[in-house]
Amino acid sequence: MTMPEPAVLLTGVGKRFALVTAFAHLATTVAADPNPLAPAQYAAHHRRAVPRFDDPGYVPALQELCREFGIGAVVPLTDLDLEILGHARREVGLPAFVPDGEIARATFDKYETHRLLARLGLPSPPTVLPGEPVEHYPVMVKPRWGSGARSIFLAQDEREAEFLAAYIREPAMLQRAMNGPELSIDCLSDLDGRCLNAIPRTMLESRGGESIKGTVIADPELSDLGRRVVEAIGCRGPCTVQVFRDPELGLRITDVNTRFGGACPAHLYAALPGRTYPELIVRLARGERIEPHVGEFAAGTTFSRYFWQLELDADLRPTRREIVSG
Repeated sequence: MTMPEPAVLLTGVGKRFALVTAFAHLATTVAADPNPLAPAQYAAHHRRAVPRFDDPGYVPALQELCREFGIGAVVPLTDLDLEILGHARREVGLPAFVPDGEIARATFDKYETHRLLARLGLPSPPTVLPGEPVEHYPVMVKPRWGSGARSIFLAQDEREAEFLAAYIREPAMLQRAMNGPELSIDCLSDLDGRCLNAIPRTMLESRGGESIKGTVIADPELSDLGRRVVEAIGCRGPCTVQVFRDPELGLRITDVNTRFGGACPAHLYAALPGRTYPELIVRLARGERIEPHVGEFAAGTTFSRYFWQLELDADLRPTRREIVSG
């Protein structure tokens, strides 16, 4: 008797239309988002409203979707539910492609990320909390929790750092300002924590902390660093590692996002046939064992992202028109 193909459940899909579309070409895809106007849900075969991630009914709602559709992989597309899914994976067997909840919590807190990297012997910029001695200015004053480059400021001296840390009105940290190019490494790990691939790219332009222009590059040092990071912290599924190549300090890791990065089209285009990250996740959901192939991808691919929109009728059903906008 042939078993049905496993379906994929994507949570918090938001605007990740290209990524949802990629999964929908490969397997039955269910988009779960509490917002009825989240555009990416309309690229899935099925869309379901679920409670917010912080509602006690969130995980039970996902469990019910897993039973209804035969879900083999739950993949979050936002930071918000990573820790919850990590705990649910261990406690109720949710097939979530995420690290353990404790790791998700640590990597959501940028100061705890620095401490975790330091404990693992991985390179992170000098980072302290407000009121602690700073060895070198300028520094970036950042919220410990947050995304999208929100409330990040450059401080040239102690006076500015003290003012800005109070100005952002939330727990902050001070991190040495990096020079040199900013780069990202899009990684994917299997459910045993083995890194399957690590694809580096430049960040030519970003908007709201999300890369909108970049080029995939062949850089063995970056691919090896991405592999080391995800295997050391115990990632499962996608992870994006953000680094600077500082002329004085060398490579330093500034962010570890244990989910798909905003510029997912980069690895969709650069991966070799049959090895895009959505393809690999679907294969893993089937129970296949995939051998690591770190560094095997098509370098030189450049992406330039643009905005477009869907038109919905009065019942929030897509019409035939799709309107490109600037």
